[in-house]
Amino acid sequence: MPLIPPRYRSTYFAHIWSGGYAGNYYAYMWSEVLDDDAYTWFEEHGGMTRANGQRFRDMILSRGGTEDVAALYRAFRGRDPQVGALLEERGLK
Repeated sequence: MPLIPPRYRSTYFAHIWSGGYAGNYYAYMWSEVLDDDAYTWFEEHGGMTRANGQRFRDMILSRGGTEDVAALYRAFRGRDPQVGALLEERGLK
């Protein structure tokens, strides 16, 4: 059976480390941490119910840029975001 060539080579990811993209990549990862951590809150509180959605809307979405987003998230979640849910989602925990 012939060797299957690798699909990705190390140079394919060079754009991540040059030209300022690394900061953007970090932002993408951080948004996934927030996403998975917030989803875990929904799971812990009965799932995607109307009341839970309204709470999220009232405490996060409707606030726009009116307050510090970390404070908004902390008030919603009851704590700072944690990376555990992301690790679990990716099968690393």
